[in-house]
Amino acid sequence: MRVYPCASALVLAAALPAVPALAQDNAAASVEMPADHAAMDHETMDHGTMDHEAMDHGAEPVPPGEGMDHSMHMSHGTAQPASSADTPGNAPPPPVSTDLAAERYYPRAVIEGSLAATLKSMRFRGYAVQIDELEYRARDGSDGYGFAGQAWYGGDIDRAVFAFEGEGNFGEQAERLELSGYWRHAIDPWFNLQLGMRQDLAPDPQRTYAMAGIEGLAPYWIEVQAQMFVSDKGDVHGRLTASYDQRITNRLILEPELEANAAFQDVPELGIGSGMDKLELSARLRYEVTGMFAPYVGVFWERRFGKSADYARSDGEGASHVSALAGVRMIF
Repeated sequence: MRVYPCASALVLAAALPAVPALAQDNAAASVEMPADHAAMDHETMDHGTMDHEAMDHGAEPVPPGEGMDHSMHMSHGTAQPASSADTPGNAPPPPVSTDLAAERYYPRAVIEGSLAATLKSMRFRGYAVQIDELEYRARDGSDGYGFAGQAWYGGDIDRAVFAFEGEGNFGEQAERLELSGYWRHAIDPWFNLQLGMRQDLAPDPQRTYAMAGIEGLAPYWIEVQAQMFVSDKGDVHGRLTASYDQRITNRLILEPELEANAAFQDVPELGIGSGMDKLELSARLRYEVTGMFAPYVGVFWERRFGKSADYARSDGEGASHVSALAGVRMIF
């Protein structure tokens, strides 16, 4: 059969766009074959050398992309099977080393003596006297004063503490004067246990109390202290204090404080009624000239409740009053 050149060119041009680009660059074919078998010039081909038995003239055309060996391509999204080396084992950990590198140069006895001396030098022992409040209180009717502080000796785990606090009006007997001595023991990094005694020198009659309490730093940096007192007469009292240092600047600090006192029974001779006895709220704004000295100003509000308020009124006092404060805080 003879194919005219013009007709062959037209057929070839019509067939080329239908051939996928992937088929044009087939790595398996070393010779680029025409897409249309009819367009081939069979007169120039040597059919005697072709293996017609190996050719499949009745096979269906292969769609684009099929018949290709994709095993050479990278497999995306297919997890590779984990090898035994990647599987965690359950073997026990190696033993903790007990030898010391310094043993290569020094005897064991010398090293142990050096370690003991280092640990001993790290033990903290010290003392301090803190006057947390020494203030003048100005209020209607009569001006007064207030003070509170402590002295302690010991380390960061155990300390012996002597605390004192009081308040009153100028020219009159002290309204309250308390002295406390107790052992303070750290039960964790945040809280300390208190066990000791408290002696009230005012008001009359005097009382001696056994004391147990806990103090420390609560969440949000709130300093708290909760104490229980049992007097030598059998009356039981409780006290809760909470304060917080709000730093306005590195030296200017606002310290709000709350103190609540309660009694488990009436104590008429001390002017105390059962239940909530007294609530005190204060705010002090101090300026730390140094870490050891800080003057301050503030405001103080006190309120008695229940029978305690009735006792105060019977003595000619009000159940509540407000005072302006000016004082100083010192540490020695």
